[in-house]
Amino acid sequence: MFNQTWPEPHMVQAFLPEVAKGDKRIVLVDGEVAGAINRKPGEGEFRSNLAVGGYAEKTALTAQEQEICAALGPELKRLGLIFVGIDVIGGQWLTEINVTSPTGIVAIDKFNGSDTAGMIWDAIEARM
Repeated sequence: MFNQTWPEPHMVQAFLPEVAKGDKRIVLVDGEVAGAINRKPGEGEFRSNLAVGGYAEKTALTAQEQEICAALGPELKRLGLIFVGIDVIGGQWLTEINVTSPTGIVAIDKFNGSDTAGMIWDAIEARM
């Protein structure tokens, strides 16, 4: 169906049952972790996106998630990507790298008392 409906390239991902426990949106600013939230699916839904009824919980990164960030961060910075949101399911499966409009900083800042937008602007100014 996808091949007949959309001529653009597309990717299909295996369903990961661990998503019932949420997926972590980890925000990196200039290659460094700025914060994270665990996005949980809403009632009757398996997608955890906040825009489809998911909700955010405060979270910390596991050792494996820290390793993922340590591996990705320098390359994202080298590519000039200042504001990136990555999604990790089950503490081990990197499922997305969002570079155009990552969400989650409002919830991250609410839980952590941080200023992610300020961090983004500081990173931009540092490059000028």
